[in-house]
Amino acid sequence: MKKTRNETKTRKTTASNGRSSNAQHRTGSRQISSADGRQTGSAGSRQTDASTSRQANAGEEDNPRANNRSTGRSRQTSSAKQDSERQGSFEGDSPLEKFFLDQLQDIYYAEKKILQSLPKMQSAATTEELKEAFEDHLHQTQRHVRRLEKVFETIDQNAEGKKCEAIEGIAREVESIINETEEGTMTRDAALIIAAQKVEHYEIATYGGLVQLAITMQLHDAADLLDKTLVEEEDTDAHLTEIAENSINLRAEHEGSIRPTHSSPIE
Repeated sequence: MKKTRNETKTRKTTASNGRSSNAQHRTGSRQISSADGRQTGSAGSRQTDASTSRQANAGEEDNPRANNRSTGRSRQTSSAKQDSERQGSFEGDSPLEKFFLDQLQDIYYAEKKILQSLPKMQSAATTEELKEAFEDHLHQTQRHVRRLEKVFETIDQNAEGKKCEAIEGIAREVESIINETEEGTMTRDAALIIAAQKVEHYEIATYGGLVQLAITMQLHDAADLLDKTLVEEEDTDAHLTEIAENSINLRAEHEGSIRPTHSSPIE
């Protein structure tokens, strides 16, 4: 009988351990499933937001080669705020508001300067692919100017530019590249891409900062508009990198690599 009771205890212990293990397994599965669900839902939300943004942007400009590339990322601007939070007001009196307005005027000037430089860059480019990229960027920049004007409207300010020394310097660099590189070469295209990406990186830094400032001040309408432009600037930068890496840089590397041989001087 003792043996039987011991066996019974053993079976109970085993069954209890089995139930505990199964419970832990089910609990772990739920946690994993919940985490996966959150990740999937978040990714789906980002994709949906990006798709909606691209569709909205396409409607703003009738461009046959509109930039449909997307980083697949979206940022939580006003949508990240609770619905109960009100749209902030802009008085323009605080130091932060004055700085925000100053940077808006800076990038407004910069976008208009870029409109002057892009046709020159398109004309100087060698490959059709880069010419088309600059043409797309021109249409995009026109849209960005109009969008900035809407941002000024949301804060009841006149759309005015303030001279941007950074973009003036890059514009002078573009002129130097065109003057100092040989026409019809991949080297010129490679140099033009770098100059264009300097422009993009300046814009990305500026728009990224403005988006966060707008969120901080609860200027949700302005934040949404600025964020759309930020996503497009990042897309353009990525596309320029793709063009450079896929062909232009490699082709530029071989330019001038075949040098004429010189015979020994006659003594």
